[in-house]
Amino acid sequence: MAPALFILAILGCGEADAPCRQVAVTETVYSSAAACSAQTEAAVARYQDIDYPVVVAECRPAGSVPVQQLRDNEVKLPEGGKLPPQEQQITYKPGRAVRS
Repeated sequence: MAPALFILAILGCGEADAPCRQVAVTETVYSSAAACSAQTEAAVARYQDIDYPVVVAECRPAGSVPVQQLRDNEVKLPEGGKLPPQEQQITYKPGRAVRS
């Protein structure tokens, strides 16, 4: 039987092979894994000021014990945003403009 309540754990992940560490747990308790997962992106945005290169949120059953050695490849990382197309750069040389 699946757990009835879920919490969001905030993890700070280091670079290379450094383990992720739980740095916070949000106060909200969710009634389903889907409801919890829907809030992970917003939770990560609220915790961007912690001193780790990567911050992730992980849904866990309420009352569960955090994993002590969690690697960054063991958590679902947020997807990157899309950058706008790069504008053409114009280099000015005496007497003409060159597009690159």
